[in-house]
Amino acid sequence: MSEPLRVAVIVASVRDGRFGPVIANWFTGVARERQSLDVDVIDLIEHDLPNRLSQSPDLEVQAQLSAVSPRLAAADAFVVVTPEYNHSYPASLKSLIDWHTTEWHAKPVGFVGYGGLAGGMRAVEHLRQIFAETHSVTVRDTVGFHGPWGQFDEQGNLIDPTEAEAAAKTLLDSLEWWGTALKDKKAQQPYGS
Repeated sequence: MSEPLRVAVIVASVRDGRFGPVIANWFTGVARERQSLDVDVIDLIEHDLPNRLSQSPDLEVQAQLSAVSPRLAAADAFVVVTPEYNHSYPASLKSLIDWHTTEWHAKPVGFVGYGGLAGGMRAVEHLRQIFAETHSVTVRDTVGFHGPWGQFDEQGNLIDPTEAEAAAKTLLDSLEWWGTALKDKKAQQPYGS
């Protein structure tokens, strides 16, 4: 058996009272059922990312990024768990994306969105454009939760997991295919060479 695919699951919301960890815990539980995946959860609330960008980060900024940058670099694939704020994604996620360059290159990105009537899909569609610029590949299939607050019980379990688990399986199948293909190709030839 080959080495597991390293998947970084990014919890994008940093708001007070956020629901993202409930959804991320559910999703990582589904992902960890696969022995072919090694899951690392990166919760942005744990990382004080600077908002002011610069071409060459000073030592203070490098120190702020040092806890998250190596984890992004080590990942073979990503899943972003994002809410939809004002028809888009959180600023915390944009800051993470913008502070990193090569960490995203030639890696697949999947999405788990949540929110009101659109279920986070407007945020996901905006992110597809952003991640295209980072030289990553977004997988088509997503998981979306329309009004998720009533779909989970007090322990964080889905009340009816049928549809969401089927969507997560499809997302993970695609992520694994792309992650393995890109990892194998990069072993043969570095990206951008």
